[in-house]
Amino acid sequence: MASTPASSSSLSLSSHPQLPLRRRAHLFREGLQFPATVERRRQCLKLKFAAVRAAASTSTAGGSGRSRRVYRESQGKSSMPVNQVKEMASAVAPVGIVVAVSFVLWKLLGIVISPKPQKAATTENRPSSPQMNWSFAAGTNLLKNLTQKTKEDSKSKLNDFAAELRSFRVVDMSGRNFGDEGLFFLAESLGYNKTLEEVDFSANGITAAGLKAFYGVLESNIYLKTLNLSGNAIGDEGAKCLCEILVNNTGIQRLQLNSAGLADEGAKAIAELLKKNSTLRIIELNNNMIDYSGFTSIAGALLENDTIQTLHLNGNYGGPLGVAALAKALEGNKSLRELHLHGNSMGNEGARTLMSGLSARKDLLRIRAHVHSYAKPLFQLDNKNSEMAIESVDVMLGRLTLLDLSNNEIGSSGALHIAEYIKHTKSLLWLNLYMNDIGDEGAQKIADALKQNRSITAIDLGGNNIHAEGVRHIAEALKDNAVITTLELGYNPIGPDGAKALSEVLKFHGNIKTLKLGWCQIGRKGAEFIADTIKYNTTISTLDLRANQLMDEGATCLAQSLKVVNETLTSLDLGFNEIRDPGAFAIAQALKANEDVALTSINLASNFITKLGQGALTDASDHVLEMTGKELNIFF
Repeated sequence: MASTPASSSSLSLSSHPQLPLRRRAHLFREGLQFPATVERRRQCLKLKFAAVRAAASTSTAGGSGRSRRVYRESQGKSSMPVNQVKEMASAVAPVGIVVAVSFVLWKLLGIVISPKPQKAATTENRPSSPQMNWSFAAGTNLLKNLTQKTKEDSKSKLNDFAAELRSFRVVDMSGRNFGDEGLFFLAESLGYNKTLEEVDFSANGITAAGLKAFYGVLESNIYLKTLNLSGNAIGDEGAKCLCEILVNNTGIQRLQLNSAGLADEGAKAIAELLKKNSTLRIIELNNNMIDYSGFTSIAGALLENDTIQTLHLNGNYGGPLGVAALAKALEGNKSLRELHLHGNSMGNEGARTLMSGLSARKDLLRIRAHVHSYAKPLFQLDNKNSEMAIESVDVMLGRLTLLDLSNNEIGSSGALHIAEYIKHTKSLLWLNLYMNDIGDEGAQKIADALKQNRSITAIDLGGNNIHAEGVRHIAEALKDNAVITTLELGYNPIGPDGAKALSEVLKFHGNIKTLKLGWCQIGRKGAEFIADTIKYNTTISTLDLRANQLMDEGATCLAQSLKVVNETLTSLDLGFNEIRDPGAFAIAQALKANEDVALTSINLASNFITKLGQGALTDASDHVLEMTGKELNIFF
């Protein structure tokens, strides 16, 4: 029978179905053999196809249902059972549905949101490009379509500035930021101006290139007296340009070039100007980058210049060598009256050489000796009036009247040299030693010198690490000195004992009008001593007690003294003292109780006074105005 071989062949193949990949891998790991050669693979494939054809022919010929059943059994032996397929389909179907729905929603959303295509913009309606144009006002960048309007506005402002330059005697144009372009526009108004005497062009973005606008202008203008170009980064090149112009100027007496980016080359150009210009009286070079070399150049110019009276070199880098060069020049200079050297790190050595130079002005001392010899018989003056005449000659001859040595790292040994100069000077009126480190030892030396000095009216010893012992020596000096009217001792830890030492002297001695004791740690106890001073002192008009932790108790002590008639104290500063409403109420009651109060200003800022305390003080101020007609300003 034809069907028998086919059937047996089919049964033979079905008993060895094609192995799945995982099964074959398993058999390989177990070391079992299965057809690996090409010939064996071909034989297997022939048997497979023969079985399939036999099954197909049997089905077509209407063979028995056994062959159909056998084929189904071979299918049932596949590697993936039907139940597992159903479970996998049930698990994968929901995920597929979610992905399909998400894809459809995303497409719909894109259609809704995406804008409709537009036609290409024409030349007329195309938006302006983001190009930036420079306006007349330097530092202002504007979009192209706004440039025209801004230029018109800038020109209008510059026209207004020019009108001011032609109309007023003093014009302040600081911080207008008109730049080099604006300066070229405004310089025309200075050419033959006969009205303007002072002009401030500081902080306007002017550079060295802009200063060329002054060519031909400042040479012909003889009426302008003050020119301020501070805060403009003109640098050394700008200084050279300006000095070339000012060589032939005969009007400007005050030139301000603070924070102008000058270094040694710029200082050298200014020195050359001082050698040739005989009009300048005041020159300010603060906060630049002038080093030893620049100081030396300026010192050389002082030997040739006999008209400069005030020199500002604060915040530069002179150091002890630069100051020594200046000191040597001062021996031969006859005109300088004010010297400002704040923040130049001169140290004790610089202080020594500077005092030596100031003391060695032999020509002036010789002239003074001649005046002393001839003044009395010539003018028939007594000794006192003769001395006054001599001091007047000192001032006329340019003897130094103001010396600023603050923040220069000067210690007690440097204070010794300064004290020696103080003993002999007859012209110095104002001495600033603020923020050095002279300590109690240096304070004692300065105090001893002040006992002999009769010219200094204002001295600043703040921030010098002076304690109660040093203040005690200073207070003793004030017993015999009625010349000093301003004393600054702020930022020194003098404490309550230092306040007591001052109080004991100032109650009945001295001539102090301005006393500054801010940040001195005097506390509530020290406030009691100061309050006692106020009761009796008849000279102090300005009293600064900021940041001394006075609190309500200290404020109350002072308030009790304010009830006493005091016709001199006009300004009281109690800021940063942790004063609350009780202290405010005490001061308010004292002001109301004293109908003859002389106070015009009380500072209570940075305390803890609420609206209740402020209201009480405001009522007291109104009461004073009503009773005395004087306005009392209270600051919270």
